[in-house]
Amino acid sequence: MRAHLGDQLVIESPATGATRRDGEIVGLHHDDGTPPYDVRWSDTNEVTLVFPGPDAHLHHIEHGQQPGTPQGASQPDTVDPGPVSAAAPPTGTPNPGDIGRRVAAERHRSGLSLGETARRARMSPDYLAYLEEQPADPTLGTLVRLADALGTTVAALRGGGIDLPPGQGQALLHPRLRDLSPQECRTLLSTHGVGRIAIPASDGRPAVVPVNYEVVDDAIVFRTAPGSVPAGAVGKEVAFEVDHVDDAMSQGWSVLAVGPAHVVTEPDAVHGLSRRAHTTPWAGGEREMWVSIRPTSLTGRRITPADE
Repeated sequence: MRAHLGDQLVIESPATGATRRDGEIVGLHHDDGTPPYDVRWSDTNEVTLVFPGPDAHLHHIEHGQQPGTPQGASQPDTVDPGPVSAAAPPTGTPNPGDIGRRVAAERHRSGLSLGETARRARMSPDYLAYLEEQPADPTLGTLVRLADALGTTVAALRGGGIDLPPGQGQALLHPRLRDLSPQECRTLLSTHGVGRIAIPASDGRPAVVPVNYEVVDDAIVFRTAPGSVPAGAVGKEVAFEVDHVDDAMSQGWSVLAVGPAHVVTEPDAVHGLSRRAHTTPWAGGEREMWVSIRPTSLTGRRITPADE
């Protein structure tokens, strides 16, 4: 018996031949594919170490068949979807399309080409492109290889930590905290993203809210609505913070900009900002008031391993 990641192990009744249990092989202990195997059972979603007996056999998944394509149906020769699980996906996983979008986002964040990511994950570039662009349901083995190639986790690719704050991993054994130069801070701010603005409220209590921002001519600008909490920044000196946390590597950085905020009223300037905006505010609604922060102070810090 020789298996590949993603193959299905089926346990049958010796008397009737009916399937008693089946599961996906998610771990191999020998390079030649011989037992034992780590199997994720379809009925419990638990992974156990299995030494198959005489009542067990393998169902080898076609490597050249796209998910959802019937046996014998024609399909592009260039697409190699890799192993496809015949078992139902674990309960509570997001829409399979979410996985492809998360894979693409992590790949772009890591600065990796599609070909390099596929090489690291030991899969066809055509299948990786298919996975990123189409609703697909890759096996756990495929996700493990992709997570390793992208320096992240299977849970992150599945969106399992979407409602958890970042930074829950272990700290580096020998961390190094260093200050960033103003130029490094500008580079990390880049052109747009999501940051937090700290506003001294009129009642004496500060407020911190996230906003979608743009960087235009060294000024940080964002859209909001009159009377909203972010609109309270106008006419005050405020702090604006952007950061990134890499849970997988226990590294991260933060940039803090401090300066006065004012509302943009000149029609041509407002039109130019709206035209050049990369995204609309995620919060939705009518948010056509542009606020600009011209930093008078720009500082930042980065955590890396001590030997970098």
